[in-house]
Amino acid sequence: MLNNEKDVLSFWKEKDVFNRSVSQEAKKGTYSFYDGPPFATGTPHYGHLVGSVIKDVIPRFATMNGYQVERKWGWDCHGLPIENIVEKELKTKTKKDIEELGIDKFNNVCRERVSTYIDDWKNIISRLGRFVDMDNAYRTMDLPLMESVWWAFKNLWDKGLIYKDHRSMHVCPRCETTLSQSEVSEGYQDVKDLSVVAKFRIKAGQKIKTKEGELELGVNSFALAWTTTPWTLIANAALAVGENIDYVIIEKKLEDANKENLILAKNVYDNKESFVAGKFTEDDKIVSTFKGSSLIGLEYEPVYDYYNQDESLLNRENAWKIYAADFVTVEDGVGIVHIAPAFGEDDLKFGRENKLPFIQHVGMDGVFRTEVIDFPALHVKPIEAHDSTDIEIIKNLAKRGLLFHKEKYEHSYPHCWRCDTPLINYATDSWFINVTKLKERLLETAKEINWSPEYLKAGRFGNWLEGARDWSISRQRFWASCIPIWECSCGERRVIGSVAELEELSGEKVTDLHKDKIDHITFACPKCGKTMKRIPDVLDCWFESGAMPYAQWHYPFENKEKVEATFPAHFIAEGVDQTRTWFYYLHVLAGGLMDSQAFKSVVVNGIVLAEDGKKMSKRLNNYPDPLVVMDKYGADALRAYLLSSPIVMAENLNFSEKGVQEALRKNIMLLFNVYKFYEIFSAEFPISENNIKLEPHVLDTWIKAKLKVLIAGVSAALEIHHIENKDNEINLPKAMRLITEFIDEFSTWYLRRSRDRFKSDNESERRAAVQTTREVFLNLTKVIAPFMPFVAEGIWQKVNELNFKTDNSVHLQAWPKIENLDNDENLVIDRMELVREVVSLGLAKRDEAGIRIRQMLNKVSILIKDKELKIELDDKYLEIIKEELNVKEAEIIIGAKDATFSENEKIKLELDTEITPELKREGIKRELIRSINMNRKDLDLGRTQSAKVYLLVDDKEIIETLEMNKEEIMKDTISSDISVNSETEEELEW
Repeated sequence: MLNNEKDVLSFWKEKDVFNRSVSQEAKKGTYSFYDGPPFATGTPHYGHLVGSVIKDVIPRFATMNGYQVERKWGWDCHGLPIENIVEKELKTKTKKDIEELGIDKFNNVCRERVSTYIDDWKNIISRLGRFVDMDNAYRTMDLPLMESVWWAFKNLWDKGLIYKDHRSMHVCPRCETTLSQSEVSEGYQDVKDLSVVAKFRIKAGQKIKTKEGELELGVNSFALAWTTTPWTLIANAALAVGENIDYVIIEKKLEDANKENLILAKNVYDNKESFVAGKFTEDDKIVSTFKGSSLIGLEYEPVYDYYNQDESLLNRENAWKIYAADFVTVEDGVGIVHIAPAFGEDDLKFGRENKLPFIQHVGMDGVFRTEVIDFPALHVKPIEAHDSTDIEIIKNLAKRGLLFHKEKYEHSYPHCWRCDTPLINYATDSWFINVTKLKERLLETAKEINWSPEYLKAGRFGNWLEGARDWSISRQRFWASCIPIWECSCGERRVIGSVAELEELSGEKVTDLHKDKIDHITFACPKCGKTMKRIPDVLDCWFESGAMPYAQWHYPFENKEKVEATFPAHFIAEGVDQTRTWFYYLHVLAGGLMDSQAFKSVVVNGIVLAEDGKKMSKRLNNYPDPLVVMDKYGADALRAYLLSSPIVMAENLNFSEKGVQEALRKNIMLLFNVYKFYEIFSAEFPISENNIKLEPHVLDTWIKAKLKVLIAGVSAALEIHHIENKDNEINLPKAMRLITEFIDEFSTWYLRRSRDRFKSDNESERRAAVQTTREVFLNLTKVIAPFMPFVAEGIWQKVNELNFKTDNSVHLQAWPKIENLDNDENLVIDRMELVREVVSLGLAKRDEAGIRIRQMLNKVSILIKDKELKIELDDKYLEIIKEELNVKEAEIIIGAKDATFSENEKIKLELDTEITPELKREGIKRELIRSINMNRKDLDLGRTQSAKVYLLVDDKEIIETLEMNKEEIMKDTISSDISVNSETEEELEW
């Protein structure tokens, strides 16, 4: 290539090009960009590289358009990703293990492990060619950022947007912490589980009203209830029925000749395809039919009696009764719902409404409490066999005659997004941000955001925002920002918003805000004088990520004017998975703190998969190492491949190394070949003479007009519409496609058609070709600079005759001026498009006739429908057609009366394929010239090196053709002499 990409990197570093691009005069002001912080818990993968390429293209484009774009890198240092790595290293298996080890020791190891892969990240992101400040990166673990997080928390508290509640939420029993709605959504997996229909024995002697009259229930009467979580039956507190649903009592014969009465919904019993239909026989019969209202108030015996004698259990008198509920249906189950208020959002709400006891027989670690004597220390969802405890429950029910039916079923079940442990629905205390209070305003400000692709605005992001719930922000972990709430036993609370405030209250010097550094800090309660202590919870790490627009600058303690002047961000970019996480949390906190959206424009990328469509995995070794790919094909090729793919429009991509190779061939290599040809002739006309006015050739006019079209097209596709008041989406694949198409036209049409002009005896022709190619390069390199920064730098340096000897760079240049085409330029483009269409049709005709292109033909007739095509082709365009199709004559016939055109056909060609002896000799002459020039190329002869040629031939026609055209052939092959049939091959010389 022009210069090794690593040499360009060295040039950028030596000349400090990135920092100079940020600090140079920006006439249009600041273009604000936020970079979401990645975890440094492993080396970057292709998903990170896609995002980095997007984050590089747009800021480079904005910089060249006169804006200042700071690009501050960030590191996400807290949370479960780091904790899980450290746990594996320390071989801790539970939260209790960490507490026994010591939180200070655990957090110290977390501090050390945060930076493990930072150098790898710096190497790969730099190798990709991304301009970003990684030396002054913000880290979520640093005191200034954590203090800003405290400010954000206190600000929301003061606005009444933070509260504490006891709710049923998903918890990870291994991590022993609650998870937010978005975290839960990330970890769903398809699993096979067990459901059961359990028998709840109705206390004998109770009466119900049926259609047949009043009926007294005996000792063998059972209500059937269905559940997909058998382990929650131990916590059952009630059953629920539909008040207006029809129910039946079925008298069922048992194997020992006894009978039992089973209560279930009539529709379920009547449905012969229901999942319990097979449990009934012809001997079973309906005893009574009645409405669900008849069952309300009936008492039953709990299937497990660990708590029915516990007098300390609140509201025990309301337990183990049948209630009415409007959520009961006959679509699932048997029409009677098992209620366990401690495990499920609907159950908890129902329990509160009916003052049911709260039975929580499981700890947050997922292990049965000691009172569950039949299943000592069992885990409800062990990761190694998630249904093993349910199996034990089912065996126990069967043994005691309380199992009516069991069934395996497949469903999507939530797992911890980091440790893959099955989650459980668990009622516990948590601190929340009142998103529902903000929602109306959040929906309003979301309308101001421009999305690429646009459908995400109302789709994935909009739908998530519409359904947003209050955000659980407290976590019961260790390595994270602490929730800055201090409590007193009297109920008084104090929220701290700064280090200075905590120091003033406690009298202690504060240098770190982590749990192990501040949990010992106390101060006197202003209400009662007792000691106030910090609550043990830490913050959800997404709170830090959502607060990064302010926290990265230590707002409001520093950079207050800077942050407020650059908020909201003009541009951000991340993967499609962030629609429910980072994008969402940025928006929520911006709404609560600033009454605004956090960003004006966002580009969303899809997920990179292995070539076979599977998830990329180091263990499976199913994808090539990014550094190896960049060293093999170049970072520019990788960038061009990604930017031209639908992945930068939120669609998934099956990564293909062949795709990178193809991008190299179509872009970098093609462009490099054009430059190498130009380089041969450029020295004759140095850049200092570039302003000499010349009579333009039609090809020169055409390529310059096409360049204008390119500049306008790429500018529109990357339009920073949030500043320029445009509402079109950023379209990176379109911009990259336009560049690739132009490079192809530049090489395969302009250069190929201009080769003879470069070699012409006419100085003016040579100069025009060189000067035009130079002008195109000078502007084209600026257009491709954001996309393929290495080759752009290399060619720009060479064409400007700087050769990396100054500190100037293409990345410090202004974006080319957008110019409208004049009438003449529009005509040239239209005419050349027609010429190329004619050539394409003509080549197809030659191919159909089996005639090689080097064989000259006599004539081509171009038949054009009358009035359908008004573009006139004068001699200079016809000359191109003649040369391309290798014909002596080209004529245009408009409204050819004898020609028949298909419905959509506007042009037809008639090719005279008769090969006369004269035409045959012309073909031989061209073949000779081509063959000799190919040999010159193989011997690497320069265009000024003359050669003596010896031909070994025995074909009479070839010899005659050579004799008739010797002078012309010698001139076109730079030969001093051409001899035929020397005595021996040894005499051949060049």
